[in-house]
Parts: sequence; C-alpha cells; structure tokens
Amino acid sequence: MKFNEKLISLRKSMGLSQEELGAELKVSRQTISKWESGGSLR
Repeated sequence: MKFNEKLISLRKSMGLSQEELGAELKVSRQTISKWESGGSLR
C-alpha cells in the first residue's frame, strides 16, 4: 500500500476531513490533498 492510499484509509477510518487532519498535523488542507493525490511525494 502506497503512502497516499494509507493516508486516505487512515483519515477516513478516523472520520476526519482533510481540513480536520490538516489542523491536527499543523498543515493546510491543500497539503493533505496533495499528499493524498500523490502530487508532492517523489
């Protein structure tokens, strides 16, 4: 399982939105979205 797939799965299993997870991790919702789409991981 790739990082982005695991992140999506864990976030959803915790019932968190991207915005809520971002607040917990002190990053923006846009950052979470990029991580989940695999856009910023190389």
